[in-house]
Amino acid sequence: MDRLECIIEEIRAEFVAKSAVRDAALPRSRELIRYCANAIRAAHRGEFSDAEMILATAAAAAREMVADLEPYPDLYHAGYTQDALKEYVEARLVFAFIMESRSEVEWTTAEIPGPAQLGVEAPAYLNGLAEAASEMRRHCLDLMRQNRLERAEEILAIMDDVYTQLMSMDFPDAITGGLRRNTDMLRGVVERTRGDLTTAIRQEMMRRALGELEVRLGLKL
Repeated sequence: MDRLECIIEEIRAEFVAKSAVRDAALPRSRELIRYCANAIRAAHRGEFSDAEMILATAAAAAREMVADLEPYPDLYHAGYTQDALKEYVEARLVFAFIMESRSEVEWTTAEIPGPAQLGVEAPAYLNGLAEAASEMRRHCLDLMRQNRLERAEEILAIMDDVYTQLMSMDFPDAITGGLRRNTDMLRGVVERTRGDLTTAIRQEMMRRALGELEVRLGLKL
């Protein structure tokens, strides 16, 4: 019985340590999601310095959470952990997409961080990528309201490019972490955005045509 008691105590100690890590991971995951939401909000507002600082804080929080969970793969792959890492990927990519589209050169994926740079596995990265592309609809609509239609077209091109790439990931959900659903949702977002942008472009073309007609008729100086 002494031997059995030792075994049970060893297991108890392991469970106590694992439970402590789990209890710490839950609030950390919520905190990481909050950082990411704030970073995305700042990026949309054009507060890029604030977004960078928040993302740096989020990166440190993500690294700390992953390091603590490393001895416990089941906790690392738990839903709340992967959801938080997916949100982190989304925030980093939304910021990258917005900053890349501000460049004077043609859009390129050269500066887009990959899974290894972000310290996440492929499923979390791909699902975060899909949600980041969907989030860019908000940025595209903001540009349309400002009548910055050329920039809005660049954002739509990014969204379309991401969707095309994700469509090539034809693997079971057990491997991709449910990517198919997020890809299907992105398709709908891209098509709605394309329709909205097409309408805005046509309205702008009509406005310009009417303005030119008024000038020719002497109705407008």
